[in-house]
Amino acid sequence: MVIQLVQGTAPFFALCCFAFIMVATATFNLAGGFSRPSGSYVFFFSTLALIVGLCAKAALGEAADSNLLVPRTTISVYLAGICAMYGAVFVSRKLTPRTGLLQNLVTDKNLQNATVGCLVMGIFVQIIISLVPKTNGSFISALIQINRFYPMAMILGVIHQIRKSGGTRSINLPVFVAGAAILYTGIIGFSKEGMFTPIACWLAAVACQNYKMSRIQLAGITATLAFMIVYLVPYSQYGRDYEVLEDNLQSHVKASLYLLSNLDMVRAEYKAQSEYTVSEKHGYFNVDVGFLDRLQMISPDDELIDVTERTGPHGIEPLIQGFQNLVPHFLWPNKPTVTTGNAYAHEIGGIVADTDDETGISFSAVGEGYHLAKWLGILIAAPVLWTMLFTLFDSLCGDVRLAPWGLLVVVYYSHMAPEGMLGGIIYAMGYVAFGLIVAALSAAYVMPILGSLIKGPERTVVVPRGGQVTGIPRRSRTLPAPTAGQ
Repeated sequence: MVIQLVQGTAPFFALCCFAFIMVATATFNLAGGFSRPSGSYVFFFSTLALIVGLCAKAALGEAADSNLLVPRTTISVYLAGICAMYGAVFVSRKLTPRTGLLQNLVTDKNLQNATVGCLVMGIFVQIIISLVPKTNGSFISALIQINRFYPMAMILGVIHQIRKSGGTRSINLPVFVAGAAILYTGIIGFSKEGMFTPIACWLAAVACQNYKMSRIQLAGITATLAFMIVYLVPYSQYGRDYEVLEDNLQSHVKASLYLLSNLDMVRAEYKAQSEYTVSEKHGYFNVDVGFLDRLQMISPDDELIDVTERTGPHGIEPLIQGFQNLVPHFLWPNKPTVTTGNAYAHEIGGIVADTDDETGISFSAVGEGYHLAKWLGILIAAPVLWTMLFTLFDSLCGDVRLAPWGLLVVVYYSHMAPEGMLGGIIYAMGYVAFGLIVAALSAAYVMPILGSLIKGPERTVVVPRGGQVTGIPRRSRTLPAPTAGQ
């Protein structure tokens, strides 16, 4: 706040930023921190929607309220939103059971076979998705919605390897194969989420196990992230607009190989495209900050809030459509298609072409909430949906240190919380929750059997009663797996 005031930020704006960070911290702690899915939502929303952008503006020497159309209203919306989120967390904590419903499904005894089973099932599903055409309402479309087998294999595999090695290793063959498969689908599909998911899964799993990374691992992770931000982020953005001759796997592979072999050219072309704008609107920063510009949502939210101030609220029809979209397609073949982000971009103007009805534009939950019903959207609609979301996933997953299912939600929230809008909350309560339940039950009861058939039963070391237990050489001082109630 002091730096903002020195740099010329309006006192009201700087004070609201200070209050936002303080309330966000209290909300994160009240939710249980990263030990609960709700805490991870609070963290990723507050950090990636606003706080990173504020810190970047301070580091660049720019006033925090510069380049915003309605800065007082926008920061007031954010402050009211995080206060409403605090209330949602408070209520959800009263409604959530202490032990998650899916918390005790997988034990150390069947963890390895569950990993192998999830990996094999992920490969099988990927083959089916690649060979069978996808149509709306088809079995393949439904399979894509609930497919969480690769991330589940990574998380289970990392946890198993850490516990098996006593904290000396975190990666085994199933983890490597599952991560490579996720990375492959992200590269072929030009998806930043797909390319960053393997690292996010590994980090979430090692963090919940108190794994101590070596200096080499820290350097490797840092170098990998730097390479992905510098080259693969422009690759994904540029690749989405790259013209592919035919819409099939072979053509996408050829296009990906060509672009990957010319990453310097792709980065230069993407930078040139970013510098060219069809309107006079500026971004949040005065200079090109690259990928950092995508780690803040205050700028697009400000444009949406400005439209709301000039033309009035949109109405809550998108929320109704979001719940309608949860009805399975085979029960409602003509259910409405939800494209709210694209519709909001057309209302703002200058973001997508007038004839573009497909490109999705992201806004935060508070930005959409204000656009739908102004302060009623922030103080009523948003906290009601947050309470439902936090109660549902905290009740299913429980403490993420005791069971791996919550880590899937943590990874998902890292993308959805800052830019999923209110519609993303509704989608998560339907499709993501159902996919999580399917993944958990499959990993607990089906995948261990499948893994046993492929690799044989797991070996269990039994120490004779009264026998001496010797220490394990080079074992790091990691904390043991928490037990229920800790």
